[in-house]
Amino acid sequence: MTQSALSLPLAGRRQRSLAWLQIALMIYLLLLAVALIGSGFKTASREEAQTLFAFATNPFAGLLTGILATALLQSSSTVTAIVVGLVAGGMPVSLAVPMVMGANVGTTITNTLVSLAHWHDGAQFRRAFAAATVHDLFNLLGVLVFLPLELLTGLLRHSAAALVEVFSSSANWSLTGLSPVKALTQPVVQGLAGQFAALGEGPLAGGDRLAGVALLLLGVGLLLLAILRLGTLLRSVLVGRARLRLHAALGGGALRGIGTGTLVTTVVQSSSTTTSLLVPLAGAGVFSTRDIYPFTLGANIGTTVTALLAATAASGALAGAALQIALVHLLFNVGAVALLFLLPLALRQPGLAHLPVRGAEALADLATRRKALALVYVLGLYFALPAALVFSVGSR
Repeated sequence: MTQSALSLPLAGRRQRSLAWLQIALMIYLLLLAVALIGSGFKTASREEAQTLFAFATNPFAGLLTGILATALLQSSSTVTAIVVGLVAGGMPVSLAVPMVMGANVGTTITNTLVSLAHWHDGAQFRRAFAAATVHDLFNLLGVLVFLPLELLTGLLRHSAAALVEVFSSSANWSLTGLSPVKALTQPVVQGLAGQFAALGEGPLAGGDRLAGVALLLLGVGLLLLAILRLGTLLRSVLVGRARLRLHAALGGGALRGIGTGTLVTTVVQSSSTTTSLLVPLAGAGVFSTRDIYPFTLGANIGTTVTALLAATAASGALAGAALQIALVHLLFNVGAVALLFLLPLALRQPGLAHLPVRGAEALADLATRRKALALVYVLGLYFALPAALVFSVGSR
């Protein structure tokens, strides 16, 4: 065999290794971009988001407040923590439960924003937008089912209150300091935030707000760069055995997908991060919306585990409220997965189980034909409609 013939496989391995290194870099940039966007939203709109809770005078307003505040703060955990403080200060738990449900909907904005980075290619955009909005539609469907049930029976808050008695005597646990994503991204985010803040004239002159906008714009730019490059790289390396292994890990049946999504999100401590990482895979055609749907449901469950463990470590007057709200969040997500997905599958009704998939694909087809509707969807669902309704209710 000639030397040139031997060099071809070696060159191929080097190219694949280089491609995987670039994929790792693009994934890091994607994670960093999501963190920058979240920090930018939070810094630029912190005061506005905090004041929103004054308008939550009824369960419907509480739901919309949760959606809008989470969209602004880019963190359902932050909103849940605020709600816990409000409950400890005298807010009825019955009003806090819809806020937690709203936070569950608002946190889905991140992966929907990630899907917009595929705007340039119609086929990629359709796949990515469907993969992102299936999370939105499932959580909205969960609210449509469980909010009326909660208002009529108080099922979630009463069940959570009963469970508080079980957990109140358990040992203190906390995983709040073990997020690998935060460990990788926060030093960079904090460093950039400090640099941008130094460019302003201080908080009184709007320096914090300007720093937040700068972080947001930088995050959007990095997001576009990472998504565009990641799609090309994934199509080049995820072939043959590598593609089969990935499908086995993420798309190997409903229970495996849910379990994987729960486990990964528990470790990463962010459903926005884990589901956002799937959007480029869907855009590149590696997975269909139906493939990643169970993983997304698992991510919904996994994102509640950290809050639950952190709540069990609380003490004093906040302990009971913190644990009860965390349990409401857990029961809501587990109940939604069981009732809206697993039960229809057990009854051999896959059409009902995959209703959000069909809705997301139909929405993606419409948004691909008229891409402006995608922007209307994002701005309307997460910002304009909740803000208009919250403020109209609060002004009465």
